[in-house]
Amino acid sequence: MCALQKKLQTIKVEIDPAHIGMLGSFLYHLKVERGMAKNSIEAYERDIKDFLAFDAKPLGEYLPADVIKYLSALQEMGMQKSSLRRKRVAIKQFFDFLLENDQVLMLDFDLVPAITTENYLPDTISVEEMKKLLDGLPMGNNLEYRNKVMMELLYATGMRISELLGLSIHDLKRGQHMLLVRGKGSKQRFVPYIKALDPLLDTYLEIHRPNLLKFKQSDTLFLNRFGNKLSRMGFWKILREAVIKSGIKHDITPHTFRHSFATHLLEAGVNLRIVQTLLGHSSINTTQIYTHVDMRWLVETHKQFHPRA
Repeated sequence: MCALQKKLQTIKVEIDPAHIGMLGSFLYHLKVERGMAKNSIEAYERDIKDFLAFDAKPLGEYLPADVIKYLSALQEMGMQKSSLRRKRVAIKQFFDFLLENDQVLMLDFDLVPAITTENYLPDTISVEEMKKLLDGLPMGNNLEYRNKVMMELLYATGMRISELLGLSIHDLKRGQHMLLVRGKGSKQRFVPYIKALDPLLDTYLEIHRPNLLKFKQSDTLFLNRFGNKLSRMGFWKILREAVIKSGIKHDITPHTFRHSFATHLLEAGVNLRIVQTLLGHSSINTTQIYTHVDMRWLVETHKQFHPRA
C-alpha cells in the first residue's frame, strides 16, 4: 500500500476552522441562490472537506498540483471516473466561489486536467416491452389498481420516482390534464399527461384511494396499505414483482420509465427542447444524453429501410 493510500484511509475529515466560514457561505450559496437539492449540497460538502483535509493549508496557497495529487491518489485507490469527475467539479465550484468573493488565489483550474468519462447510455426498454409491462398489470384490488396508475403516470410524464411519490391530490390539474411536479432543488414544473388516463384516475380517486386512506387525513396522492405515503423502497418491490410476472428479461428500475419516456419521444420526432422541458432539465446538455440512444435507433432504422443498405 502506497503512502498516499494510507494517508487517505487514516485521514479525518476535519478542516481548518478558518475555512469553515467560507465553506458555510458556499453551501448557503448553493441552497439559496442556486436552489440545489439537499442531497447534492451534502455531497458537495463532503467532497470539499475531503480535499481540504487531505492537504491542509490556507485557501490562498492551494496550487493546481494539489488538486491533481488528490485526484490521482483517489484514482490509485480505484475510484471510478464518474466519482472523480464529480469531486473535481465540487472543488472547482468552491474555488470559483472564493474568487468571485474577492479571495486571492493561486489555484488556476485551467491547469487541472478535465476528467473524461465514457459515454453513458441510459437504460431503456422498447415501446413494445413497455406496453407489455403496463398492459399486463392486474387491477383486482386497491393496491394493484394504485400500482397500475403509478406506472402509467411514470411513463406518461417522465417524472422521477421521488416526484411521483411526492405528488398531492392538489397537484392534479384535471381540467388541463396537467400535473404540478416538484423536482430537484425545489424547482416546479407543469407536465401534461394523456387524456386516456382519466378513467384510471377517476376510479382510483373515487374508490381505491379512499379505501386505502380509511379514516386518516392526507393529501398524498399515492398511499400504502396503511394509508401513509408510499416509500421509494415500497415502489421498488412493487416494480420488481411486476417485471418478473411480465416475463421481461431486462433489469427495469423506476428511472427506466423516465429514460424510456425521453427516448421514445425523440424516436417519434419530438424536439429535444420540448423533451428537456418535460424532464425538468435546466441544461440542454443533460437531455442530450438521450440523443445517443436516438441516434442508435436512427442507424438501425437506416440499415433496415435504405434501398442500398
